[in-house]
Amino acid sequence: MADTLTITDNRTGKQYEVPITDGTIRALDLRKIKASAEDFGLMTYDPAFTNTASCRSAITYIDGDVGVLEYRGYPIEQLAEHSSYLEVAYLLMFGELPTADQLTQWKQGITQHTLLHENIKHLMRGFRYDAHPMGVFLSTVGALSTFYPDAKQVDDPEVRLRHIARLIAKTPSIAAYTYRHTTGRFYVYPDNDLSFTGNFLNMLFKMTEAKYAVNPVLERALEVLFILHADHEQNCGTNAMRSIGSSEVDPYSATAGAAAALYGPLHGGANEAVLKMLEQIGSKANVPAFIEGVKKGEGKLMGFGHRVYKSYDPRAKIVKQAAYDVFEVTGKNPQLDLALELERIALEDEYFVSRRLYPNVDFYSGLIYQALGFAPGMFTVLFAIPRTAGWVAQWDELHRDADQKIARPRQIYTGHRTRAYVPMEQRA
Repeated sequence: MADTLTITDNRTGKQYEVPITDGTIRALDLRKIKASAEDFGLMTYDPAFTNTASCRSAITYIDGDVGVLEYRGYPIEQLAEHSSYLEVAYLLMFGELPTADQLTQWKQGITQHTLLHENIKHLMRGFRYDAHPMGVFLSTVGALSTFYPDAKQVDDPEVRLRHIARLIAKTPSIAAYTYRHTTGRFYVYPDNDLSFTGNFLNMLFKMTEAKYAVNPVLERALEVLFILHADHEQNCGTNAMRSIGSSEVDPYSATAGAAAALYGPLHGGANEAVLKMLEQIGSKANVPAFIEGVKKGEGKLMGFGHRVYKSYDPRAKIVKQAAYDVFEVTGKNPQLDLALELERIALEDEYFVSRRLYPNVDFYSGLIYQALGFAPGMFTVLFAIPRTAGWVAQWDELHRDADQKIARPRQIYTGHRTRAYVPMEQRA
C-alpha cells in the first residue's frame, strides 16, 4: 500500500495524491489544490501550531499519552538518576553521552567562560532594585551580543560551538547576579573549583566566608531540576528560539527572545501560579471546597494538566522525590502537606481523572525553589538556566538543517480590501 493521501476537491472534482512521510504531509503539497488557475492554492489554518510540525529534530522525544520523555533516546528517569546537568547538556548538543575525556574537556570548555565582563555589572546596576528578575535576566543575556560581535558568524560551526559554551556557562552567572541585585547584596565571582550547580549556589548565597560550603543534597536536587528542565521539544520558548534564529541573528539575541517567551505566565510562570493557588486555599480543610469550586468553573487547578502530557508528567514524579530530599535539609515546607492533599483528592476525583488532568513538573518545583529561599520572581530565571542547553542545541540543529528557511507563517486576511482614502472632513 502506497504511503499517500488521496484528496478529492469537491469544488472541482479533481483528485490529488499527496505523499505521506513520517505521518505527515508537506503543507506546500496542498498549494497545488486550486479552484482555478488564479487561485493561490490551499493552506492549512492551525492557530498555535497544535497539529503542525515545523521541523525535524533528533533531540527530544515525548509521548504525552503514556508519559514518556527522552533526551536523544535516553529516558528522563535514567538521566535524572545517573547524570550531571553538563553531561546531559553534552548529550543534547552532540547526540551521545560523553566519554570521561569528552566530559572533562566539555566541562573545562564551559568553566572557562563562567566569568562575566565587568561592564555587565554596571549594566545590571542600572535596573531598579525591584525590577522583575526575569526582565533583568533576559535583557542582560541579549546584551551579551554586543560583547561578542563574532557570534553573528552563525554559518561557522566552530564559532557556534564557542558561543554555545559561553551561553551555557554565563546564564547561571547572570542569574546569580540578578538574584544578588534584587536582594541588595554584592556580586559573587564564580568559583570554578566547584561543580556547575555548586558554583551557582556559591554565587547565589555566599556571604563573607572564605569558601562557600555546598550542601550536597541541595546541589544534587538542583542538578536534577536542571536535568528535568533542559529541553522539552517544540514548546513556546524553543519555537521562539528557532523562529528568531532562522533570521541568522546571533545566539544571544535568540536566547533573549526564547527567555522572553518563557517569561509568560502560561509558559515558565506556572510554578509561581501553583504557590499562589496553595496560599489561596490556605489549609487542608479547605481543599475539598476548592476542588468543588474548580469543577464549577470558579477557579483553576494550577500545576495539573499539560498541553502535551495526557497522563502523569514523568518529571513530576522525580521532582516530588527531590522535594522530600530538599525538605530534609531546609525543613518541611508547610505547603507540602497541602499540595499532597490536593493531589490525593484530585487523582481520586472522576472529574479530573476523566479529563486526564495529572500533576505536571510545575506542581512541586515551586515548593523546592521556595524552600531554597527564592522569591517567586526568581522561579522563571531558574527555569531559563537549564533550558538554555536545550535552546542552543535546537538552535544549532536548525542551522544544520537544509530544509529550514527564515520563519514566515501565512495568514488568513480578514480585513477590508482596497478602499479610497477619505479626507478628514468627510470622516464620520
